[in-house]
Amino acid sequence: MELKTKINAEEGQQYLTITREFDLPLELLFKAHVEPEIVEQWMGTKVLKLEGKKHGGWQFETTDAKGNVVFRANGVIHEFVLNQKITRTFEMENSPFAVQLEFLEFEQLTDSTSKINMHIVYKSIAHRNQMLQLPFAQGLNMAHNRLQNVVSKLK
Repeated sequence: MELKTKINAEEGQQYLTITREFDLPLELLFKAHVEPEIVEQWMGTKVLKLEGKKHGGWQFETTDAKGNVVFRANGVIHEFVLNQKITRTFEMENSPFAVQLEFLEFEQLTDSTSKINMHIVYKSIAHRNQMLQLPFAQGLNMAHNRLQNVVSKLK
């Protein structure tokens, strides 16, 4: 089955480009990335902090049934333009992965459809390739499918 979320990893480059079209108006797609209650639903993680503004910060955390932290990530928002773009850092705590830089751009296709374009820059080609060894594409596609389902109910 073909994944709806497309990941392009050019040989010899330290970045990825990711695109996904949604059957959602632009405003709802953007809202799904900045409203903590919505982010928690489609990402399946707790939002500890999400400041939708320039120089804002964010932190997400996932725990197991016993309350042990199994995943924690955080970063700083460097650019925030409503319904257009978010530039942020992304760091997974307690992992071998270096901080990455993410450029998220939101694009209106029609009144009821939109697209996200992500450009993720890694510290090195090796770091990018290490990420691609994980079930990254499948996980991101599943999260985007949940985003579509959760946010469709808000229309």
